[in-house]
Amino acid sequence: MIDSYTFFPDRNVGPLPAGAEERWITTEDGQRLHAWLAGPALAAGATPPPTLIWSHGNAGNIGGRTQILLGLAQRGLRVLAYDYRGYGRSTGAPSEVGVYLDAVAAFDHEVARGTRPASIVAFGESLGGAVSIALGERRPCAGVAVVSTFTRLADVARHHYGPLGLLAGNRFDSRARLGRLRVPLLVAHGDRDEIVPFELGEQLFAAAAGPKRFHRIAGGHHNDALASPALLDAVAAFARENAGPR
Repeated sequence: MIDSYTFFPDRNVGPLPAGAEERWITTEDGQRLHAWLAGPALAAGATPPPTLIWSHGNAGNIGGRTQILLGLAQRGLRVLAYDYRGYGRSTGAPSEVGVYLDAVAAFDHEVARGTRPASIVAFGESLGGAVSIALGERRPCAGVAVVSTFTRLADVARHHYGPLGLLAGNRFDSRARLGRLRVPLLVAHGDRDEIVPFELGEQLFAAAAGPKRFHRIAGGHHNDALASPALLDAVAAFARENAGPR
């Protein structure tokens, strides 16, 4: 089954980060997702801070991204980092359809708890960028920010495996979805990315109608792109500019 070559979940999650809140989210099809929320609290009557719904990459779980979670929170963002079905403590097994449902459930969960859609930015890394673009198409986010994300899965597979990449079909086709995206987009990519070539990030950006901006992570590889302070600053600035009253 091709999903075994797409998803690489880790079931071992570390302790809850200091200052974060544990959340449990139920999906439309009955799965239970484990999540952490970090950042400033919502205050009655005050302008809400931007909230990121963070869809991570295809390997590991939220436990391996603690420093990034806290780094974004320190920049004044609320961040809901959740694990897809089959990852960490979440129930079920991952699939393309399933992870799209997971992102929608995370968004709906946050809205149900009082967060306005106009203050939510869909944020994703690598495969999670494709999930975030799909979320931006399905729910009224303030914007979408993606890091190290591809045009479609087959393009990455072709880069690594040649003609065998065609076996990926049209899965995770973000390039097609971008034509229907109606919110601001931030595309960030490391110019030394050895997994998802920088050129695919440029092509993804070119496919978007706009408004859009591109952030080049100088010297950034695939697995260290999010460690760039400049990248975190760019994500925070994008969220603050676009997540507000409408």
